[in-house]
Amino acid sequence: MRVAIITNEGGAAISQPETTAAAKAAVSYANDNLGGIGGHRIDIVLTCPTREDVATARTCANKVVEAKADALVVTSTGLGATIAPIVTGAGIPYITANGATAPELTSPASFVWTGGFPSILRAWAKYAKDKGYRSFTAFVIDSPSAIGAAQQLGAPAFKAAGVDFTVATVPAGTPDATPIVSAALRRKPDAVAVIGESTVCISVIKALETVGNSADTLITQPCVERSVLDAVGSAIDGTQVATPYDVISKDDPEVRRYDAIMARYAPDTPTGGYAGIGYQGMMSFIRAAQGIRGDISPAAVTAAVKSAKNVPLPIGHGITFTCDGTALPPLISVCSSSNIFERFDGGKATNAQVVALR
Repeated sequence: MRVAIITNEGGAAISQPETTAAAKAAVSYANDNLGGIGGHRIDIVLTCPTREDVATARTCANKVVEAKADALVVTSTGLGATIAPIVTGAGIPYITANGATAPELTSPASFVWTGGFPSILRAWAKYAKDKGYRSFTAFVIDSPSAIGAAQQLGAPAFKAAGVDFTVATVPAGTPDATPIVSAALRRKPDAVAVIGESTVCISVIKALETVGNSADTLITQPCVERSVLDAVGSAIDGTQVATPYDVISKDDPEVRRYDAIMARYAPDTPTGGYAGIGYQGMMSFIRAAQGIRGDISPAAVTAAVKSAKNVPLPIGHGITFTCDGTALPPLISVCSSSNIFERFDGGKATNAQVVALR
C-alpha cells in the first residue's frame, strides 16, 4: 500500500518533526507485527514538509497526486484548506487525526479521526453553560485556520449555549502577551482558553499569571508539551486541558502500547506534546483500513475506512470512531466527537475523563 505523509516541519514559527517520527513508528510497528494493512505492507512513498507555507503546502499536495499514493496521512497542519481539495480532487483519501478547515471537515473523501478543535469548542461551550458562565474569551494563535474555526464554529456553539464568546488573537512567537491578555480581561470573562502552539501557550499562560487572572482557565494539547511545562512552571496548575489523545494514563493499555512502539521505533522522540497526534493519525488509519478487500487503490482504501465500525481510537482513553458522517453534523468527515479532559495540578495532568457531545 502506497501511503504519503504531509507534515508541518520546517516552519519559522511552527515545526513539529516529532509528528512525522511518531507516524513512521506506527508504520514500522504495523509492518513488523500486523502484516501492514490487510496483509499489504505499507510503503511510505513520500514525506513532504509544508513549512506551514501555502505555496509549499500546494506543492506537497501535488506531489502526493504525482506519487499515485493510495492514501495521504497528514500529521498536523493549519493548511488543510490548501491540501485537501487537491488530494481529494484526485480521488485520494485525505486522512488526519485533527482537522480545522472546511475542506478537511466536510469532504466525503476526507477522514478526520477526532472532532479536534471543532468538538473542543463545542465541549467548552457545553462546559461553560453547565457552569453557569456568562462570558468566555479564547486567546487564539493568529493563523487563518485557527481564527476561522474559532469564529465560524465556536461562536455559534457558544451562542446556542447562551454564553458570550470573544476571540483575542495572539501572533506566534509573541514574547510577552501581557498587553493582549490585560485588554481581554477587562471584559471580566468567567473563563478563558488558550489555543495555539508552544510560544503562544507560554506567552499567554505567563501573562495570565502576571495579571492575576481569576477566571477558569482551559487549554489545548500543545500547551502541555515539555517546553511549555518547563517554561511556565506552576502557572499551569489548576488549568484544564482538552485533548483528543491521552498519553498520561500509564495503566491504560493504549498508552503502554504507544510508549513501547515509540521506544522501539523512535527512541529519540519525546512522547509528550505533538508526537501523539502523528501516531494517532497513522495508527487510526492502520486500524480503520484493516478490512480492505481486493486490489489496493484509493477507492478501496476509502471503502474500507467507511465500512469500519467502532474502531478503538489509539491513545484515545476508550473512545471509538466510525466514519459514517454522523459523529459531528454537519461536519461529515469527522469520525468521533468525544474529547478527553485532564486537570493539571503540581505540573502533571491527572484525572483523564472522556467528554462525549452525543
